[in-house]
Amino acid sequence: MTPAAVYRRLLACTRPYWAAFAGAVAGMALFAATETGFAALMQPLLDGSFVERDPETIALVPLLIVGLFVARFLAAFLASYGMAWVGRNLIRDLRRDMFERLLRLPARFYDHQASGHLLARLTYDVEQVAHAATHAVTVVVRDGLTVLGLLAWMAYLHAALTGLFLLVAPPVAWAVARINRRFRRVSSRLQGSVGEVTQVAEEAIEGHRIVKAYGGQAYEARHFAEANEGNRRLNLKLVATSVASVNLIQLVAAAALAGIIWVATRPAMLEALTVGTFMSFVVAMMMLLPPIKRLTSVNATVQRGIAAARSVFALIDQPPEPAPAKPRARLGRARGHVRFERVRFAYDPAKGEVLRGVSFEVRPGQVVALVGPSGSGKSTLVGLLPRFYDPTAGRVLLDGHDLRELDLAELRAQIAWVGQEVVLFNDTIARNIAYGELEGASEAAIEAAARAAHAWEFIERLPQGLHTVVGERGVLLSGGQRQRLALARALLKDAPILVLDEATSALDTESERRVQAALEEAMRRRTTLVVAHRLSTVRRADLILVLDQGRVVESGRHEELLARGGLYARLHRLQFQEPPAAAQA
Repeated sequence: MTPAAVYRRLLACTRPYWAAFAGAVAGMALFAATETGFAALMQPLLDGSFVERDPETIALVPLLIVGLFVARFLAAFLASYGMAWVGRNLIRDLRRDMFERLLRLPARFYDHQASGHLLARLTYDVEQVAHAATHAVTVVVRDGLTVLGLLAWMAYLHAALTGLFLLVAPPVAWAVARINRRFRRVSSRLQGSVGEVTQVAEEAIEGHRIVKAYGGQAYEARHFAEANEGNRRLNLKLVATSVASVNLIQLVAAAALAGIIWVATRPAMLEALTVGTFMSFVVAMMMLLPPIKRLTSVNATVQRGIAAARSVFALIDQPPEPAPAKPRARLGRARGHVRFERVRFAYDPAKGEVLRGVSFEVRPGQVVALVGPSGSGKSTLVGLLPRFYDPTAGRVLLDGHDLRELDLAELRAQIAWVGQEVVLFNDTIARNIAYGELEGASEAAIEAAARAAHAWEFIERLPQGLHTVVGERGVLLSGGQRQRLALARALLKDAPILVLDEATSALDTESERRVQAALEEAMRRRTTLVVAHRLSTVRRADLILVLDQGRVVESGRHEELLARGGLYARLHRLQFQEPPAAAQA
């Protein structure tokens, strides 16, 4: 999008608030009129009061000055508050749209985006956008009208002198066009540097234990200092460009002003001008300098806003998760019949495939375990079921329907998910268990799910029980406690399909036994896919699939696979440190 198109779209975002916007613009117009009015008062003030000593003028001018400044006060308040109101609403709306889009973007988008850069868009960039849409408009409209009004008054007083002043317009326009390009370049780089500072700080804060444990303070300090220094340099470049451009344009305007004063004070010119006319003309010229200064300096704000708006609109325009225009099938409550047919998948085609023609079937109520070395594609495979990703080839079916033909929300309602990375929110235990669509669950149902996940034993010891706040990411709980809350959430959902991706990895042996018993009870009523590193957790699975380098290399039950002496038997032997003969027994 061109800068003009970006700015038009930005201004279009203020359309819902057109009444306030129009009121603010009216206030700006009135304010600009008071500026011209003050310059115009100089003529009767000097000629009528001091030269002609007209009693009516002497009595009227003070009242006009007071009235003028009362109108100026009201106009300034209406313009400033009205534009601020529009600006804060614009910020709220843009952040809402960005956040809602972030909630609906596919997992693949997050694979290539640093969270710090996304947060910078949501905070810094939006503020720059709103500043450009409101503050810049205020300056352009108010000061633009002021300049036009003063020029019109000057032309009324003396057209020739005004024409001389306007000779500076072409060089000023050329300078502004050149400066605009530099502003946009530096502003775009500045946005990236803000994201870098945010990213480095966020990583250090979130990983503070690793930083302390491995003595990484000096490294993180250097890393942050580099990002911070880059941000400082770019800010100074922007300031240098802004200050140089503003003062250069003012220098040109001042030179024009000096030339006009010199011409106006020639004897022939003085004979044609009254004192009041001459002073009114000079006052109008002097009053032109502040709005011209603001108009030239606002250029930096506009260019920063355009660069930030591109970033904001690029995020808002990101395509959401793929979904059929009209779902071809309705599931109701699924039976849980899952089939993978020649499924292939690659996160990045240049780096090769992660899954290479995987096919298997899970019948309703079956428990299927996926095991294999790290990087064999186990977690990727189960991630295709709720459509975090779509296969690059092949298809995944649920009850005979291709997942791509189903409504995403309905599909995901069929699946309870417990991942290897437990996600808890800075809220109460009850709200973390009854999260999202489960928030209407009764406290009795939440307690039952917590008991089934063997989480109640530690919840009831907490001072506020289910209403205890767990802290950011559940930091106030142990790893095992967090994992049991995630299991309780999945049990409360009571979906026909249960996906356990290393769901017991953070549990100690005693907790694992208790949770395993609860899970085995839950598995009897639903189709279950288990990704497991601990082979002790999959002994009772109806089917074990052994993956290696994106392919299913073995399948069968625990005893069958041990007897074959293949990859599964080798993994079992390594994990339990058994000699070969014992592993095959």
